[in-house]
Amino acid sequence: MITVGHTHTSDAVQLHDLRKVHGRGDRSVAALDGVTMGFPRGSFTAIMGPSGSGKSTLLQCAAGLDRPTAGRVVVDGVDIGGLSERERTEMRRDHIGFVFQSFNLVESLTAAQNVELPARFAGRRVPREEVDAALAAVGLAERARHRPGQLSGGQQQRVALARALVTRPAVLFADEPTGALDTATSREVLETMRRLVDEEGQTTLMVTHDPTAAAVADVVVFLKDGRIADRIVVDSDSDVRNGASIATHMARLEA
Repeated sequence: MITVGHTHTSDAVQLHDLRKVHGRGDRSVAALDGVTMGFPRGSFTAIMGPSGSGKSTLLQCAAGLDRPTAGRVVVDGVDIGGLSERERTEMRRDHIGFVFQSFNLVESLTAAQNVELPARFAGRRVPREEVDAALAAVGLAERARHRPGQLSGGQQQRVALARALVTRPAVLFADEPTGALDTATSREVLETMRRLVDEEGQTTLMVTHDPTAAAVADVVVFLKDGRIADRIVVDSDSDVRNGASIATHMARLEA
């Protein structure tokens, strides 16, 4: 279960008094204001909050894409604040997976070639069996030779998901992964992400504005004004599973 206010050594990601301030002096704005939180290995956490609540900033700092103003971020046992830029790049490449709203696929390449492309840029070769395994994990084993234009939106996002998973990352970070998809294809992608957590133990942190998407997670954490405002454990309660309770919490935060 996600730990708010403290962390455990077994957590895949630990945030310690995380702070991020934009601007200076009277114009400074605290995007994150002392967030301490732990994310256990094999868990699926959704991060929600009103616009400007700090949810995307939290994801970017936790994933090593942005440096916090203060506090510590520990990913897979490594304090990434003490790493050089080169070491941070290697950490993101080898231990962290990313999925964004835009698929960022190269139209002229096949699904398999898109999956291995980041490693190619890094001067490494990914064995074909690992590429095939990543595509199989997202249900696209038969689509390896298809180009993005031959795939549906949901399939393209699953190729992006396979690309993020091919290195077997300790943590998968997803920023609005279904934001550009319709309801049916969103469900398809979310079911794949849920299965990867349940069957592969893939630790996943997802920022979303969609209560229905958040209901796929184990825990939903709500941010407001850069602080943890609330949390919901997603269980068998039908109101939580269909997103109703989550939507109610969001409405209260936005009021």
